[in-house]
Formats: sequence, structure tokens, C-alpha cells
Amino acid sequence: MAISELQLPNTVTVHELADPATLASEQARDVAQRVRQAIAAKGQATVVLSGGRSPVPFLEALSQETLDWSKVVVSLADERWVPTEHADSNAGLLKRHLLTGEAAKARFLGLYRASATLEAAAEDADHALAELPPIDVLVLGMGDDGHTASLFPNSPNIDAGLAPGVSRRCLPMLAPSVPHQRLSMTRSLLASAAFTLLSVQGPGKLETLRAALAGDDLAEMPIRAFLQDPLDLYWCP
Repeated sequence: MAISELQLPNTVTVHELADPATLASEQARDVAQRVRQAIAAKGQATVVLSGGRSPVPFLEALSQETLDWSKVVVSLADERWVPTEHADSNAGLLKRHLLTGEAAKARFLGLYRASATLEAAAEDADHALAELPPIDVLVLGMGDDGHTASLFPNSPNIDAGLAPGVSRRCLPMLAPSVPHQRLSMTRSLLASAAFTLLSVQGPGKLETLRAALAGDDLAEMPIRAFLQDPLDLYWCP
């Protein structure tokens, strides 16, 4: 199946790239341009990124972009409830692959809090996110199960996480199939982004996207909630 065969909503703009390296460089270039425009318009820019292994080449490419990084706020769409020093920490991932050199001048607002419980950590992160300026650029990924950020299918909090207009910015998310529990920005906060980019690579993810487009149960495949809104889809085989 090719990306062109999918019946994508007309709110989705497709950027089809040849390979992962080109995908990473094009994403970095386009995100950087959006950041420059935001800084020019209002003196600062806010970028919310996603973790995992796939974004590493993109993060490294973005770190090399010429930007006034001191005027950039960087945050995460989701986080594993582990300390920054842990190998699986998304904050640690950004520190290793993005926030280096000139990019280290950016202000980082993370989600992890060393609270007594996951629920308390989510509440503490929710309060901290009150300081997050309006999101200019949001970069999302998508799991094979149709999750995005850490909005997992049928998680106990998924209905609140996907509800439009809720006041919560961050919720605890249970992911029984993965090693660590999560903190996730809510759809309400994520959907406020001025520009949203979804990165999808490989035939497996293309099949997941096809399945997402074939139904309308948001809790079953949370990515569906974001496909309803304006979105730039960056795709490579």
C-alpha cells in the first residue's frame, strides 16, 4: 500500500519523503522555519516534541539548525515516569540529542516530577505546565497500536485525555504493554498547537494509519483524535 492510496481527510497535508534520513532533515528544516517565524512575530517560540527512538535523527538535525535558541521553549508531549538520568527518559533523550551546543540555550520544561505516586506526579506536572507559552510547533509520532504522545488505547484515563476542552494539561497514563508508566499532555493542550506535525515511517505504521482511518472510536486508536484536525503528515517508506 502507498500513502497515496489512503483516504486521508482534507485537513491532512502529506509530505512524502524518500527515506528516513531525508525525512529527518526535512522535518528539522520545516520545524526550524516555523520557530523562526514565531520568534519574528512574538519574540519567542514554543516547541513540543515526542520521545522514542525514531525521532533521534530529527532531533540531531534540529539541534544543528541556526536559531536564536535562547528564545525557544522546549517541552515534551509525554514522558516515562523515570528520572532524567534513566536510559528510557524522554527528557534525557532530548538532552543527549537536541539540547547540545547552541541548542542548549533553549529553556526546557519537562514533565517528570519525583512525586510519591504517578497521580501526584501528573498533578505536579499539570501545575508546572501553566507556565508553558502557547505551543507554536507540535511534533507527534504514532505507535503500532494507534497511540500518540502517551495517550494509549483504552487506558483508564483515556476518555479524559482525549476530551476536547478539558482543563487538565497533563494526566497519568497506564501502558500495560510497556515497562514504564507515563505522563502525557492531554489532547486539549496538544490540540492548541499552531502547527502539528505527525511523523510516520515504514509499512507497519502505514497499516496502522489505514486502520485508524477506517474507524471512529477514539479510545481504540487515539491518533484518530488528531487526524480530525489540521495536520502535516511526514511519511517515508
